[in-house]
Amino acid sequence: MAMKRFWLAAGAVAAALGITTFVQNTSLLAPAATGRPVLLAHRGLAQTYPSSGITDTTCTASRINPPEHPHLENTLVSMEAAFSAGADIVEFDIHPTTDGQFAVIHDWTLDCRTNGTGVTREKPLAELKALDIGHGYTADGGKTYPFRGKGIGLMPSLDEVLARFPDRRLLINVKSNDPREGEALAERLLKLPAAQLSLVMAYGGDRPITVLRERIPTLRTMSKEAEKRCLIHHLALGWAGLTPQSCERQLLLIPSNYTSWIWGWPARFTARMRAAGSEVIVAGPLVGGNGSAGIDRGEEFSALARPIPGIWTNRIDRIAPLVKAEQR
Repeated sequence: MAMKRFWLAAGAVAAALGITTFVQNTSLLAPAATGRPVLLAHRGLAQTYPSSGITDTTCTASRINPPEHPHLENTLVSMEAAFSAGADIVEFDIHPTTDGQFAVIHDWTLDCRTNGTGVTREKPLAELKALDIGHGYTADGGKTYPFRGKGIGLMPSLDEVLARFPDRRLLINVKSNDPREGEALAERLLKLPAAQLSLVMAYGGDRPITVLRERIPTLRTMSKEAEKRCLIHHLALGWAGLTPQSCERQLLLIPSNYTSWIWGWPARFTARMRAAGSEVIVAGPLVGGNGSAGIDRGEEFSALARPIPGIWTNRIDRIAPLVKAEQR
């Protein structure tokens, strides 16, 4: 009899936990979604390339897809084009310069994309701005270079981006794990008006991002370690409807093939994270160690669970019209 009572009690507890988990996490009981997904344009409106076989040393400019538009990544005109196409947030990359500025460029070295050589952060801003940032782009293995000579002087500084887009949402990628860069970026961002600062997010190495969070407590940020902590803690607590403190004020970039592991995906999780001051963005699937691709094709967009909180894309010109059509 004692054993029977034990199993009955255990069954009741398991049932109660199951009901609690369902009620706290089903999107069927979530408030109705309003608005469209937040659209995040990676590097503005940029040239794309096949993502297969990419490593940290791959020169992506040497393997672009045939160009469909005239824009080069991380330029003011590419950012303007992305916003005009429907982006809510534009992401761009920064490197410090030897004269205390930040240059907006993705690559650690100059040899791939530009007509310069050497390490990007070992140059003064004026030297970087004189380069042709379209020099290395080719879609046919070097037979032709469609952007050569067209990118001279197009590399902006961080100051120029902030001045051009004072009322737009921006995501800054710190390309190192040096805490001094977090300190320098914090000093620059703290000079912004409060309204403009509220529109900025940052991500990168864990050490500079930790500094940024300490210096600017209101800033939404992301690093691999911080996102890992948040999602592990949410895996442990989210079943009960709880939001871990480690998930507050985060930018959460969720690979589309990992969403099934997240309690309350999509509506409940998104509502909890937004209540914690965090932004949730869905990227393409994480495959191996090469990072997440963007949601760049119609079939990738169609496959996402609704409601979609936000979308990371390299092709804002393709994805924004699909989002707009779905909202009609």
